[in-house]
Amino acid sequence: MHIARRKTRQISVGNVKVGGDAPVSVQSMCSTDTRDVVSTIAEIRRLEAAGCELIRVAVPDDEAAQVLPQIKAAMTVPLIADIHFDHRLALKAAHVVDCVRINPGNIGAWWKVEEVIKAVNERGIPLRVGVNGGSLERPLLEKYGWPSPEALAESALNAVHALEDVGFTNLKVSLKASDVHHAIDAYWLFAHQSDYPLHIGITEAGTAMTGAVKSSIGLGYLLSQGIGDTLRVSLAADPVEEVKVGFEILKSLELRHRGINVIACPTCGRVEIDVVRMANELEKKLGHIKTPLNVSVLGCVVNGIGEGKEADIGIAGGEGKGILFKKGKLVRKVPMDELMETLIQEVELLAKEKDAESSGEAIVPLPSTEWESLMPQSEPRSTLGKEIPVLPHR
Repeated sequence: MHIARRKTRQISVGNVKVGGDAPVSVQSMCSTDTRDVVSTIAEIRRLEAAGCELIRVAVPDDEAAQVLPQIKAAMTVPLIADIHFDHRLALKAAHVVDCVRINPGNIGAWWKVEEVIKAVNERGIPLRVGVNGGSLERPLLEKYGWPSPEALAESALNAVHALEDVGFTNLKVSLKASDVHHAIDAYWLFAHQSDYPLHIGITEAGTAMTGAVKSSIGLGYLLSQGIGDTLRVSLAADPVEEVKVGFEILKSLELRHRGINVIACPTCGRVEIDVVRMANELEKKLGHIKTPLNVSVLGCVVNGIGEGKEADIGIAGGEGKGILFKKGKLVRKVPMDELMETLIQEVELLAKEKDAESSGEAIVPLPSTEWESLMPQSEPRSTLGKEIPVLPHR
């Protein structure tokens, strides 16, 4: 299945392309105190190891801004500075980072934004307009009565128009709400009125489990509609988990193919092996593999090989011995106490073989023709104040 991606402009955040025909990138934000350089760099290295492609840090004060060069020097992926309230911090960060995020709801007077634009323009780095339901401009709250999807979209479009009016278009946009429906609607409204690349996310989504569920539903829906160019799964958990969930969402929609995809049966009374333990152990022990592979762990032979036809390799429990199969075909029987180690060795070998055949990550090419008829063709700028699209009934 191919998802028709929304046709967007493309920007560069460091060496990562966002928008256009670039794959949807996965990003996260450090949970450490940015001023604690050692802890921040340690967390960044864990995020990089997990495959995180863009990393953002909070810059709450001058001390945090001053340590950005040290942090940037230790990184292999682009660095984004998250700025609220004090535009002077954005000016300092712009000399170091690969992208600056500002919030139009709290950055202050327009002349401050103009100074930020000048600073990012000097280095040729993009700006992220990050609208948030918790910090909307007062006039919009008064107009709509609450941080509605329409208010979020109008805030983002107002900011985009103001930036366009001074000739600045090197930007991406986010419209975040903690309610899944509100976030979806806000992004949908903006996406049908502008072609700037979108950073999608559900803000304050919750703990590891609830946040992953909310993000999977919200981001999964948007991505299935072709909306979204980069994403962050916001969790009250280890940021590494955000990266893992982000890639799983993309893999589930076949938008990215990266690493091991463990297929495991839900178990029943027929299981001959400890499926739950084995599946979890596989994810941990094979987490370093970046080659896209489907690995199946099935509890019995009733439907084992048949269900495993879509897997590159897998195992199924049997009477006293396990079965190793590739592409649904039996390879050999393996003693139960050797089953796990055998599978790991075979997966490692298969990954090396695939890597030898093709270098780099496999990315699914995504057509965008369906969106062309939906985007404004005659005017280069966004269409606020013209025909506002009607939200679809879901």
